[in-house]
Amino acid sequence: MPFVVVYDANVLYPSTLRDLLIRVARAGLVQAKWSHRILDEVFDNLGRNRPDIPAERLTRTRELMIRAVRDCLVTGFEPLVDALVLPDPDDRHVLAAAVRAHAQVIVTWDLGDFPAGALTPWDVEARSPDAFLLDQVHLNRKVVWSCVQQIADSWRDPPATVDDVLSSLERDRLTQTVAELQSE
Repeated sequence: MPFVVVYDANVLYPSTLRDLLIRVARAGLVQAKWSHRILDEVFDNLGRNRPDIPAERLTRTRELMIRAVRDCLVTGFEPLVDALVLPDPDDRHVLAAAVRAHAQVIVTWDLGDFPAGALTPWDVEARSPDAFLLDQVHLNRKVVWSCVQQIADSWRDPPATVDDVLSSLERDRLTQTVAELQSE
């Protein structure tokens, strides 16, 4: 059975982090999951905060994300939402998606919104993207490094190096992951 994770909206918002998380899933290290409601949060915020990005481009990015990761969409979680208790009721849909998907981990920057006491009954743990990706590096450094290299290779305007991608990830607060990838 694959290791199932749910990506929260806040980790899918920054483009380089989103790209790395999706590539880690495509490489088979995890089975990534999200819902349309999580994607609505991502793209509503991107549309509001980045009016310079055309709506068609955001729609295309959303469609590409769904196509990129097999079986990524969680459905049928809605009846669980009202039964769950979290500090921020607006985050209950994320936990509901995780429960429905039988996820072991929710990857989120909002760790305080997903306290262990609320997640333990569901056998779910919340991890920051830095801690989560550091775990992936420790499990298979070559695969994660390859994902970073693929991102660098995909940047064409302007072209990029692995160091450029690592700098972007560091700006996305992945300091431990970047330090581990730079060691050796």
